[in-house]
Amino acid sequence: MAAEQHDSAGKKPPVVVVEDFHKTYGSMVAVAGLTFQLQPGQILGLVGPNGAGKTTTMRAISAIIPPTRGRLTVDGYDVEREPVAARRRLAYIPDDPQLFPDLTVTEHLAFAASAYRVDDAEPKAAQLLRRFELYEKRHTPVRDLSRGMRQKLAICCAYLHDPVALLFDEPLTGLDPRGIRTLNESIRERTAAGAAVLISSHLLGMVEDMCTHLLILNRGHARFLGTLEELRERYPAEQSMGDLERIFFLATEDEPIGAVG
Repeated sequence: MAAEQHDSAGKKPPVVVVEDFHKTYGSMVAVAGLTFQLQPGQILGLVGPNGAGKTTTMRAISAIIPPTRGRLTVDGYDVEREPVAARRRLAYIPDDPQLFPDLTVTEHLAFAASAYRVDDAEPKAAQLLRRFELYEKRHTPVRDLSRGMRQKLAICCAYLHDPVALLFDEPLTGLDPRGIRTLNESIRERTAAGAAVLISSHLLGMVEDMCTHLLILNRGHARFLGTLEELRERYPAEQSMGDLERIFFLATEDEPIGAVG
């Protein structure tokens, strides 16, 4: 199945579509009936307590685990039926990237270039390494890199094939202030160019600063989906305080606060 084309009005279709997504493990429900879309240029913050279903959702979109029920697509490709095509259109950076300890930084990028069939990979790789301050470490085995450097390498590998969808699970882990600034700038640049980004993080300040939209999960259920402004409208008293953390606690402790879809 080919990727979906622009509609008759010229509007670009969503990059990621999640429809009635359910994931269960035996009697345990990880995610129940989740539906949302990720549009080009959008940065969606995925937040919720531990065990809310955030990582499960990202792994399902990335075709790592199958849904129990529902349909997920990336750039028009069905994640279950066309997993290879879907994976070529996205990049998933988990909170603890599993790299190859004996491969060097350059070898990791060469491997990613081969897997994703990247043309002109060497200049792209060099540019990414310079930007994320890894160029001087390009011949260093991963086992000798710090946690933050490994995170930067995973980001470079993810960016190499210019994915239209980027999924970050706790992306700031181990990064120093300069690395955080570089990552944030790069995310904004890629969404400005039409990519869509999904960020899962417990750092609500980062979510508030970076994200255009918010999806709050709790115990596998969506509690809110919309813009930060729409969220604050539902909690006007908390809006006056300007405290997203207070809103977050109310949204994950009270009854569902808004329609999602």
